[in-house]
Amino acid sequence: MNLALTPVRFKQRAESQFGNKIGIVDGDVRLTYREYSRRCDRLSNALKDLGVRRGERVAWLGYNSHELLEAYYGVVQLGSVLLPLNMRLTPEEIGFILNDSESVVLFYNRDFLPIVNAIRGSVPTVRHYISLEPDEGSHYETLLASAADEFEPLEDIKDDDLAELFYTSGTTANPKGVMMTHRNLYLHAMQALAGLSVNDKNVQLHTIPLFHVNGWGTPHTITGSGGRHVVVKKFDPLEVLQLVQRERVTHFSMVPTMAMALINHPSVGEFDLSSLEYVGLGGAASPVELVREIEERLGCPAYSGYGLTETTPVCTFSFLKDHLKGAPDSERWRRQAMTGYPMPGIEMAIVDQDDAFLPWDGQSVGEIVVRADNVMAGYWKQPEDTRHVMRGGWFHTGDMAVVDEEGYFLIVDRKKDIIISGGENISSIEVEKAVYSHPLVFECAVIAVPDKRWGEAPKALVVLKPDASLDEKELIEHCRTRLPGFKIPKSIEFLPSLPKGGTGKILKKELREQYWAGQEKRVH
Repeated sequence: MNLALTPVRFKQRAESQFGNKIGIVDGDVRLTYREYSRRCDRLSNALKDLGVRRGERVAWLGYNSHELLEAYYGVVQLGSVLLPLNMRLTPEEIGFILNDSESVVLFYNRDFLPIVNAIRGSVPTVRHYISLEPDEGSHYETLLASAADEFEPLEDIKDDDLAELFYTSGTTANPKGVMMTHRNLYLHAMQALAGLSVNDKNVQLHTIPLFHVNGWGTPHTITGSGGRHVVVKKFDPLEVLQLVQRERVTHFSMVPTMAMALINHPSVGEFDLSSLEYVGLGGAASPVELVREIEERLGCPAYSGYGLTETTPVCTFSFLKDHLKGAPDSERWRRQAMTGYPMPGIEMAIVDQDDAFLPWDGQSVGEIVVRADNVMAGYWKQPEDTRHVMRGGWFHTGDMAVVDEEGYFLIVDRKKDIIISGGENISSIEVEKAVYSHPLVFECAVIAVPDKRWGEAPKALVVLKPDASLDEKELIEHCRTRLPGFKIPKSIEFLPSLPKGGTGKILKKELREQYWAGQEKRVH
């Protein structure tokens, strides 16, 4: 047996220890871990029959599904590299990623056929396009049906061989490919198994897209522990509530916009959610009020977490340390809304602009740096960018935070999202939390806009709850009771909705653009 640190070992353990257990639930499809393992093996053989070689990239454009869960092992145990794509990207962006990665196979859901047709002529390295649903040509099930059952994973897979490639969202330039090795993925899963106490009783609902930073660690942790995967094609509040009740789900994760939609669904009180142990929050800062409302409406705690594509992904979770559990509810909710403290095996600190370490005093603001086995191998074909973020033996995240005396991190902003108004630094997250605390606010985003007097000023873009009525003056007065004068939004605009990415994360870059168009730079 290959004793390399490879996630393939999790699939092998699930088959040997939990082979008769239903491990995958996807609509009407219910697979035991033995059946799942055999399908992973047939996928490996099918790709081998197509001529896919070791190290070549296999791309995936589709929804959450049991097929994608199969690819997490079927591609990797062949020695090839899995590349899940963000299904919200434009054809041009997907074409860029396929060309940059030199992918050789593209699996896709039928809904994305228009994108596939739009890029066929511009991605010369892709040799095979395979639909996940039946069509006139080759599709996933016919491919597996023609492949052999037995597959022996490569014995010479090395710890540092490339296993997965994920692309960042490209907020400042073209997306960057983040290289994840077998070692990265294996040790990240071991850290999560220990830090999150994952075991075979866990029933994980895949509410987050598996192409996203908050989603992809679970194929390893849940499989390795013998837990159960419950797949939802895409987030729908009513379907989530139904699945929690029917499948006795214990855990799932959301970004705050998902959580708001779920707890405000008119049917939330009609379902038995007693199986839930906790829900995770990530992808954006979580208001304390949201943590409280989740607990009240879902009947379980909510904990924030933090991770990046480059850390494959989870770094922290905001569980309460045992000696802090006697605190009042208000203090407990405040800590659960924080970024959290590092998982086992992960070192984190904050540094100033000269990379000098800053104290953990709850006041000093610095950039989060990470040193751990789950930090990426580097950016694909980007050695200079890799050296820049990996300097000094630490990965530099670009996230600005404070750390309190108990070791809990609290992100106060991304470097690019800090608003500098009249020489004062303003955290957009802090202002958002004040806006969110108004009971009629459903969603909000605070951005910097040009201001003749102050250079930049905070502006709040707000979506109200259904049938709510609120004017700008009232909401500004509400913020005045929670913020010092210079942090209060100078203006508020009410919108019917806010633009979001593939996981529901609000796209601040898109919101900012209309206010900075024609400016030589995006800061003042």
